[in-house]
Amino acid sequence: MIELDGSHQEGGGALVRVALAFSALTGQGFKVTNIRAGRKDPGLKAQHLEAIKALQQICHATINNVKLGSTELQFTPGKMKSGTYEIDIGTAGSITLLLQALILPSMIAPGKMAFAITGGKN
Repeated sequence: MIELDGSHQEGGGALVRVALAFSALTGQGFKVTNIRAGRKDPGLKAQHLEAIKALQQICHATINNVKLGSTELQFTPGKMKSGTYEIDIGTAGSITLLLQALILPSMIAPGKMAFAITGGKN
C-alpha cells in the first residue's frame, strides 16, 4: 500500500484525483492522509467524493468510510469493469476535475465506458 501525505506542496485535491487514476490503472492500493490540508476548508469536496464512489464501482474497490470533509482515504482497487455510470456531483463541483480521476482508467477498461455526469447545482 502506497502512503501519501496530502499536506505537501499546495495541499490541494489533485493528489487524490491522480492517486485514484493511477491506482485504478496499476491495481496498487493507496492511503492518503491530510487531504487538502493546505486549504481553508480541508478534506474531501463533492467532486473528490464522487470520483471515489465512481471508481469504487468501476474497480470493485474497497474504501474506508469517507464523506464530505474526510481528511483520510484508503483505496484498494479490484478488477475493472466496463459499463455506463451516472454521477451527480450535486453541487457546483467541477466536472472536469472529476474527469481527471476517470479518464485514464476508462481507457483501459475491458469494454466501452460511458458517463452521464451532472453538476453545477446549488
